[in-house]
Amino acid sequence: MTRPTTAPVARSVVPRVASLSCPSCGAAIEMRAQGWAESVVCAACGAQLDAANDTLRVLQYGEAVRLKPRIPLGTRGVLRRVTWEVIGCQVVTITVEGTDYSWTEYVCFNPYRGFLYLSEYDGHWNVIEKLKWRPRGGVSDGQLTLTHDGRRYKHFQTALARTTAALGEFPWELRVGDSVVSRDFVDPPFILSAEESAGEVTFSRGTYTPPEEIARAFGIPSLLTPIGVFANQPNPYGDLPKRMGQRFLIGLLVLFMMLFANLIFSSKRTVFSQASTFDRTTGVSGAFVTPPFTLDGRPSGVAIDVAAALDNDWVFFTLSLINEQTGETREVTRQLAYYSGQDSDGSWSEGDRSETVRLSAVPAGRYFLRVEPEGGEVGRPRVGYTIAVRRDVPHYGFYAVAFLALLTPMVFALFPSAAFENRRWAESDHPIGGTSSSEE
Repeated sequence: MTRPTTAPVARSVVPRVASLSCPSCGAAIEMRAQGWAESVVCAACGAQLDAANDTLRVLQYGEAVRLKPRIPLGTRGVLRRVTWEVIGCQVVTITVEGTDYSWTEYVCFNPYRGFLYLSEYDGHWNVIEKLKWRPRGGVSDGQLTLTHDGRRYKHFQTALARTTAALGEFPWELRVGDSVVSRDFVDPPFILSAEESAGEVTFSRGTYTPPEEIARAFGIPSLLTPIGVFANQPNPYGDLPKRMGQRFLIGLLVLFMMLFANLIFSSKRTVFSQASTFDRTTGVSGAFVTPPFTLDGRPSGVAIDVAAALDNDWVFFTLSLINEQTGETREVTRQLAYYSGQDSDGSWSEGDRSETVRLSAVPAGRYFLRVEPEGGEVGRPRVGYTIAVRRDVPHYGFYAVAFLALLTPMVFALFPSAAFENRRWAESDHPIGGTSSSEE
């Protein structure tokens, strides 16, 4: 963003509009900031003239200007409760890997406030003001930073910016072809620009401004819809992870309170217990039906505990919980296995001698169990086992599913924000996941 290397100083003159003639081509030139402007570009021949000279001394001869500003010179508008008049416009170009990228900058003038600047690139607008003091530099995570007014800005891009076209008045001595080394630092919605020329550095800060606001301020019917993602464009999804994270924490707290209440108020009482032996030598099925037992209270969880005295053996159980009145059946299966031994690495064991089967929301009533054991290792004729039924036992599977249901939206909320940032930094010297450029 090419602007003067020193802040313009108001002269003790009364601002006025004057009509002068171009010494190069004789065309009329209207001066809107006479006494403030340092140079003016003739719209007819493109000559750059010394506005501080009464005869408009030619600084540089040029060609006919074909620049058509989106905000015509002379247009007045209100920004930040101040009336500004657009008096100058320039096109600034940088070259990156052999490709030219250009944006347009506008000089706005108010005789009591001085100058304000606008920039526009592919429909993205910034309102720019010069800084009164120099930001503090630093390095964070290997990346250059600037700190100003309590905000830390990350280095975005360094490039040689040159003026390729101009029209109107400027508060510095402008020549087409002039260039500065421009370093941009971002902290959306702000961008800090450090421009170095002839050993002097000037700093300015831009504020990303929607095109509708610019159009409304200057009475422009419509402006170009923004294309792509700009360096300091606010991330529209930036607060989505935070909002979803807050909702996740609230949901997690509610879920934890439900689990805590369930643990506190669940009785987990044993309503049936029986020890049996599975005799494999008889050739008869070991299936049997238990005596009836009562499950009272509200519909709640039931746990069936199965334990067998296994030693290098296994047994498979088919368990059917049957309602004595309605015949409704809930059937589950479980296999218990336990093996152990010695090898070159020492003792080892695998499997488990006990397991718990959980059934959720079982209504009250009279029930019995049908137990059918089967299987086992050859040569092990008998195995003892116990069956126990507990009422009002929490079912933790619900809480696991609920946790995943809370977590999933929060995880997916990260993707739009991350994708937007990837698109932003892809245009920088520090693409995410790429090789960052280093700078002395």
